[in-house]
Amino acid sequence: MSLVECVPNFSEGRKTETVEQLAGAIASVDTACVLDSHIDPDHNRSVITFVAAPEMVVEAALRAVGLAADLIDIRRHTGVHPRLGATDVLPFVPISGVTMADCAALAHQAGQRIASELAIPVFFYERAALKPERVNLEDVRRGALELLREQIASDPNRAPDLGPLRVHETAGAIAIGARPFLIAFNINLRTTDVSIARTIARVVRARSGGLPFVKALGFELSTRGLAQVSMNLVNYEATGIAQAYEAVRHEAETLGVEIVSTEIVGLAPEKALDRSAEYFQKLENFSEDKIFEHRVRTCKGFQD
Repeated sequence: MSLVECVPNFSEGRKTETVEQLAGAIASVDTACVLDSHIDPDHNRSVITFVAAPEMVVEAALRAVGLAADLIDIRRHTGVHPRLGATDVLPFVPISGVTMADCAALAHQAGQRIASELAIPVFFYERAALKPERVNLEDVRRGALELLREQIASDPNRAPDLGPLRVHETAGAIAIGARPFLIAFNINLRTTDVSIARTIARVVRARSGGLPFVKALGFELSTRGLAQVSMNLVNYEATGIAQAYEAVRHEAETLGVEIVSTEIVGLAPEKALDRSAEYFQKLENFSEDKIFEHRVRTCKGFQD
């Protein structure tokens, strides 16, 4: 059957009951199946991965975005991860029976409804971008909500693609996109010095001349007394998890820092995993439920 993945990121990583309510809103839609929920208190962010038939995926996404606007007050949000709003990003990913162009159309449909029904300003990114300077999410989100709040009405370059020329009082703004399958991969370092993680991130990311198709930032995990190199592998077939890990390991070793553990946020395809690799041995809380294909097979209505 035709299937679209959607991976909304919410600016709430400390109230598990809120994340459960958001997942419940998604699951209430016909054909929508929640595959994974990830919550992080330091980032103060949660990532919910779900799949649905293309004709239902926008409705499932809208229910979650609308509920997030009610439950999350972005004015009170604190966390190390940059964000634009209560629902920070809303990407659509083609899985089967749909094209990237189909997903871009779904992103635009979702944006129209979010702007008109919820009065949240919408920015389109990646394959759904309407402007070349908004293809990269980091360019859309530069300065996060605080800078956008100042510039959205006065700077034409910061005006939304859809919606009002002001951020929503409690929900902020939202970036909506269409993209290929992405692997979010984190490496935790045995140090409290976040500058080390940021230095490593700068070396390994594509934007600074590092690994192709790798986005990376450095964060402090204050609740764990660690620093983290947080990466998005936007083309894992070109630059895989093992290659990203080795690049970070090399830089960490040069700086005299030990790798404590690794982490996959959300899901990864089976073919992207190397169970004999060093990074795999350091994965936190890994189970077969972290494999995308396994989770889809166990979803009601999607069994083989």
